[in-house]
Amino acid sequence: MTKNIVVVGGGNGAAVSILALKRNLSLFDISAIIAMSDSGGSSGRLRKEFRTLPPGDILRAMLAMSKYDYYTLRQIFYERRYSKGKLDRHNLGNLFITLATHYGGSLAKTLQAFQLSLECVGNVLPMSLDATELCAEFVNGEIVYSEKDIDRPGKKNARNIIKKVWLDPQPKIYPAAKKALAEADYIILGPGSLYTSIIPNLLVKGFAAALKKTKAKLVYILGNGYESHGENGSTTMAGFVENLQAYLPRQLDMVIYNTEDLGNKEKRFYVEKKWDVAERDITRLGKKYRLVGHPFERDGGGLSKEKLAEVFKMYFT
Repeated sequence: MTKNIVVVGGGNGAAVSILALKRNLSLFDISAIIAMSDSGGSSGRLRKEFRTLPPGDILRAMLAMSKYDYYTLRQIFYERRYSKGKLDRHNLGNLFITLATHYGGSLAKTLQAFQLSLECVGNVLPMSLDATELCAEFVNGEIVYSEKDIDRPGKKNARNIIKKVWLDPQPKIYPAAKKALAEADYIILGPGSLYTSIIPNLLVKGFAAALKKTKAKLVYILGNGYESHGENGSTTMAGFVENLQAYLPRQLDMVIYNTEDLGNKEKRFYVEKKWDVAERDITRLGKKYRLVGHPFERDGGGLSKEKLAEVFKMYFT
């Protein structure tokens, strides 16, 4: 009997879990719920100009869910960007979703049509269809009112640690997302940026209630690295777990963390990507959580979907 697995997150991190789960489609029925609070880059500009929801994160999740090769689709729909006039730095996928929604009037129908054309093997859902902004207060009292200013804090807040985040206005959970959570056997949180990819989903009205009600196991996927120039949260594995737990209505059932030590190739990759390595202090959490350590670093750096697929198969079947 297949297990219902729901991935909750943002763009790149959710795609990693989706790609890993896709390697065992005979065992898993997959859905993904994606944050819709992005305000940076192409997504932010399209959102502002057309008054639609940001397309970038959910685009990457849909490309990962397709039966076709993810990296080929990324090149076509995500990585190839225009470089002239008003189309500067926009990609084909973002433009398609935005314009189809703007002129067709329904993001939900646009996403359904795009997934049909990609022949997706699972359902990709927005966390909400309501417009919202991700806001944050830093420990020094500074408040910012946009996801892009949290994801890329700049010089002003480069050393300020995030104290708390919230959505304004608070959006309502998308009904299909609520249904997916209710029917799940396992809910995978991450991997990915904690405050700008994972936690925004948890802040949606109705999401916490759905997590309380569901019988699904809550599982957090924790990699080795974090962006050194990105959101300012914890720099340790235990800190990431504690910060996530603060926004959950119930305790995590399992934390799957990366135990792989980085070689020279991986270290060079982290330097190129401007990533730092999280301190592996996970054991200080003691017996409070079920902590499961496995090596799932990709050769050359980043997370391995092949290794993670084996971990998922080991614990979810």
